Amino acid sequence: MIRHIIFACATAVAMTTGAHAQGIPDGAAHGARVGEHDAGPVGAVVGGVVGGVIGGVNGILGIDDRPRFHSYVADRHYPSYEYSSELRVGAILPGGVTYYEVPPEYSSAREYQYTIVNGHTVLVDRRTHTIVQIVD
Repeated sequence: MIRHIIFACATAVAMTTGAHAQGIPDGAAHGARVGEHDAGPVGAVVGGVVGGVIGGVNGILGIDDRPRFHSYVADRHYPSYEYSSELRVGAILPGGVTYYEVPPEYSSAREYQYTIVNGHTVLVDRRTHTIVQIVD
């Protein structure tokens, strides 16, 4: 049964068109965390695939929320942290980075914090400091 679910989800990922490449890893990582928490290793696999499908379409912040959130952050004029490694989803930020709370109106991202890295707004997992979405 689980094989059929995984196959169906993988097929859906492959068939999703117009997905943002960044959204699939974001959704997959989030789905895997939630699935593993709720159902162990098998849940992590299924959650990762399903999250990849959903994340591929919208990411953590939906396409409609991104410009408004970016403007919200830009209006605050926070300093940008200079990061010497590749800025990508999954990168773990070092100590010394200042993080900010996501405002309540962005409920899909409330479990994360944000910061500015190399001039880009990024959402970060508050426990691991892992970049989960680049908002630009």
